[in-house]
Amino acid sequence: MAEAPLMTFVVEAQEEGEGFHLSVAPSDGSGVRSYRVEGPEPDAFEALYDELHRDFGTRRPHQTDPIEDYPAPPWKPLITGNLSPRILSGYGDPAVMKADDGWWLVATSNDAPDAFPILHSPDLEIWEPKGFVFEEGQTPGWTAAGQKVGDFWAPEIACVGGEYWLSYTARAADRTLSIGLARSAHPGGPWTDNGAPLLTGTVIDSHVHVDADGTPWLLWKKDSNSHWPRPLAGLLRENPQLIPVLFDSEQDRRTAAFCAAVQPFANTRRPMERFFLMQPLIRAALANWRKVKTALEESGVAGHVVENMATPIYAQQLSADGRGLVGERHLVLANDLDWEGHLIEGPYLTRQEGRYFLFYAGNDFTSPSYGIGYAVADRITGPYRKCAEPLLRSHPDWSAPGHASVSVGTGGEPRLFFHAYHPGTGGYNVFRALMTIGLAFSGDEVRLVP
Repeated sequence: MAEAPLMTFVVEAQEEGEGFHLSVAPSDGSGVRSYRVEGPEPDAFEALYDELHRDFGTRRPHQTDPIEDYPAPPWKPLITGNLSPRILSGYGDPAVMKADDGWWLVATSNDAPDAFPILHSPDLEIWEPKGFVFEEGQTPGWTAAGQKVGDFWAPEIACVGGEYWLSYTARAADRTLSIGLARSAHPGGPWTDNGAPLLTGTVIDSHVHVDADGTPWLLWKKDSNSHWPRPLAGLLRENPQLIPVLFDSEQDRRTAAFCAAVQPFANTRRPMERFFLMQPLIRAALANWRKVKTALEESGVAGHVVENMATPIYAQQLSADGRGLVGERHLVLANDLDWEGHLIEGPYLTRQEGRYFLFYAGNDFTSPSYGIGYAVADRITGPYRKCAEPLLRSHPDWSAPGHASVSVGTGGEPRLFFHAYHPGTGGYNVFRALMTIGLAFSGDEVRLVP
């Protein structure tokens, strides 16, 4: 039996206030349909894709299959609700460190007016907000700031010599994702920025590791995954015959065709809106990941897309003053396991039992497929040996555990601190809880303990 003709779309867009209006004409001749997207927030795009699903059978990116039930890990929720009205989306990408006066937490703030909430706990039970790294109006001059403008992600604190360094991701004035560094005499601040980024060029998720001899190293991720969805959509717009080669289901074929049609408009939007507009295509690709990547490699026309489906993590020595990088840059890890999908990110390196354990997150942070993995090496620069399966993955109790840091518990034992979504939730600017779980190291193995 011959396959049904591929449905394609013609999309026209017009800005209206903070949102926009879309006119969508399908190739089946059923008529033009109109949609109003009220603004740049995720829920406005969710409403759009619910309507497109209703009308055309495309994928709804915020809807997922049921999460597999299995014996729950011995994880412990630490902060499950908001502790301050100025903290707008919870405690994503949490960095926890133990100091002489207790535990300190800093977390992602996205586009909130106040960047990077700081919290303190004397006992890992009671947490008190202690301000922000950069309060509203005090963000570094090189950064783009403000609601619907800035993105402040993944801060991490390390004690280097007698000083605390905080590395973080922000958008530079030209909207390029960059890595900055601030310093303080105390983890609670006040913090003084270097005044210029350490690294630019679509880089995120920095981590400062201080080696046993006191040498500081910087690890970070090249955010290549933000560079393939729109080019893939453009490729499919120019080569629609590739859509049935990449995708088996009619739902995903229609999803790919719609994203191909809307791609020129997506190119004109701010970075997070580009992500929202391409998110159904990302989910469709992840659901068919090995097939999609192999077919693109074999197509002979998608080299630029395939190249950006790898997200390398690098390590390089920091200068003694924390204002630059010195020596050779080392590629230490990249996504090559099925569960990791199109990315790995959020590296955190800890030395345990004479080995280097590199924890990282993989897959789509808005999806239950997100999880935490680890790799082991005898040297900072590798080579690293990956555990084949994620250490932590979604459970009906908590979804999308990710972006971990390692500190100690009240008894001095190593503990992993990470974020997770409440069941049935997920997405940009959606609340993420602070979680913890104990770690035991033996050889190359990490075990989870209460």
